[in-house]
Amino acid sequence: MANQYPGPPPEQPPGQPGQNPYATPPAGGPADAGYGYPQGGRPGDPGYGYPQAGSQPPPGFPPPTAAAPPPPGAGFQAGPQTGGMALSLGDIAVSGDTIMTPAGPMPLKGAIWTATDMSRTEEKIPAHAVVLAIVFFLFCLLGLLFLLMKERVTTGFVQVTVNSGGRHHSTMVPVQSREQVMYVLNQVNYARSLSV
Repeated sequence: MANQYPGPPPEQPPGQPGQNPYATPPAGGPADAGYGYPQGGRPGDPGYGYPQAGSQPPPGFPPPTAAAPPPPGAGFQAGPQTGGMALSLGDIAVSGDTIMTPAGPMPLKGAIWTATDMSRTEEKIPAHAVVLAIVFFLFCLLGLLFLLMKERVTTGFVQVTVNSGGRHHSTMVPVQSREQVMYVLNQVNYARSLSV
């Protein structure tokens, strides 16, 4: 089988088919604009995302206009946020006076929060306790005391539901311990206190 990785192709005169794109530019000058310089510019020229002075929108796109304010009484409209996010529960976030959900923004004032603990906690004897009990049973009967070891395993979800401004959203927050369940329930209580 021929050499699969022969190395870089030999230098070729410019303009021939199959030219090495990584070859040194002719006459030692700067390279033509490439991947890092869209719109045919040079370093320092504006690239993607930088509008050119006096540029026209592409054909088929209307010129940009200012958004008209919504008519009064058209439902809750999220205004500019003054500050960071106060709390986040799954895909529900509270920021300023707005609750942001995939169902859309909701007003924080007067929101009704519900939390349902759908987790379960099991107590079981860990595998290493059974092994220790068998090993030490052969030496003395005290090895049976290892069977008194128990571990608690919590699995499941806490369902968080919010109703506000004629909208409803529910999310499931996964939990792996009783501490996480209490944390989510405390976050819901904090959200209730913000909604008053």
